[in-house]
Amino acid sequence: MALTGEYVPSSSQWVRDQVAEFEASDGQRANTLPDHPEWPIVVITSVGHKSGKLRKNPVMRVEHDGAYAAIASKGGHPEHPEWFHNFVAHPEVDLQDGAEKHTYRARLVEGDERALWWERSVAVFPRYDEYQASTEREIPVFVLERGRASGLADGGRASGTAEPAKP
Repeated sequence: MALTGEYVPSSSQWVRDQVAEFEASDGQRANTLPDHPEWPIVVITSVGHKSGKLRKNPVMRVEHDGAYAAIASKGGHPEHPEWFHNFVAHPEVDLQDGAEKHTYRARLVEGDERALWWERSVAVFPRYDEYQASTEREIPVFVLERGRASGLADGGRASGTAEPAKP
């Protein structure tokens, strides 16, 4: 079931522009990192952890067997991106990959599973390793899944919250 509610565009102009063009073209334009056609993106809609309003963010497209990774790198800054907090508070998200849009459940992964998804993510976007080297925090990795394993079978609503990353 798609998320509903008031959408508040990003305070970042490039994010607003990319999301608007991506959605207006049904994912046919603005579907890569600006100026880098080799790095595809998806757009993830989440519920704001403070406002309760819908937020949309482009993230690198890292897909494996129908599941996606969302890497909370914030370009290697010392703090998490705002959407990290949204995913923790409200793990039900919508993800649009090209023209396909579905509801997923985000969960933080750790240990071997995190290492596997990190490796997949770096294969798609090598800068993640640079970002990790530039910050003291371990960059969180979310896996977004559909279906019974995610608690969203048959279009049902997700319940519960994601667990916050350990320091």
